[in-house]
Amino acid sequence: MSHEAHEPETPHLDFQGTTPYEDYVKADVLTHLQHTLSDDPGEMVFLVTTQVMELWFTVIVHEWETAAKALRQDDVPVAVDALKRSVRELEALNASWKPLSGLTPAQFNSYRAALGEGSGFQSAMYRRLEFLLGDKSASMLVPHRGAPRVHAELEKALHEPSLYDEVLRFLARRGHAVPEDVLRRDVSLRYEPSAEVEAVWTAVYSGDGRGEVARLGEALTDVAELVWRWRNDHLVATRRAMGAKAGTGGSAGVAWLEKRARKSVFPELWTARSYV
Repeated sequence: MSHEAHEPETPHLDFQGTTPYEDYVKADVLTHLQHTLSDDPGEMVFLVTTQVMELWFTVIVHEWETAAKALRQDDVPVAVDALKRSVRELEALNASWKPLSGLTPAQFNSYRAALGEGSGFQSAMYRRLEFLLGDKSASMLVPHRGAPRVHAELEKALHEPSLYDEVLRFLARRGHAVPEDVLRRDVSLRYEPSAEVEAVWTAVYSGDGRGEVARLGEALTDVAELVWRWRNDHLVATRRAMGAKAGTGGSAGVAWLEKRARKSVFPELWTARSYV
């Protein structure tokens, strides 16, 4: 028996042109999108973290649009699977605050001027995410008037039913007493809580907790909780980095974020619990 060592078999490494990995992932494109505007080494962390957040917004929007489409087709398992995937993705999104959570005012100020009038509230993909949650406002399209494709995508999202609208329509088709004024509401406007919808969720949670609709409600609640945590983490990171100063891009900074953090996502799912 030979004791000669054999080199492990190596994968094929000789490609004509780019690698299949590069063709699929476009890593070279992604890793050359970072163009810092200051000499501060900390700006790179801020820029990359923000870009990573945009990628997570993109995949979460994809999941919620998948869930909304599935609900239109009364396919609850597909909808719940998409929502559960988005929960894991929201956890990863929220972890994106970690690199920025310890910024001192001096550290942030060292490259803040490079942002100019740039601000996170100008993110088109985050706006689509908020629209899917039912938090709609036509005024949020204004910053994107100079980008026709982005503006058109946002305008389309504004006038489409939100994820929660599709949930309520599904509940109505299942025989739950969702009022007509909610079902026929102008979906381009912000969703407002309804006592009748609260009663629907109260009935759902008072019934079979293992049922399909209850599982859907819990998947939505998981999403809502993590969105709330995202808003609070954003608030804390901003408060730590800049206190109560006005935000970039003319936003109200911490005051605006505090107002956002007080708002519940899918509100009746939370208030109904008091009556079960």
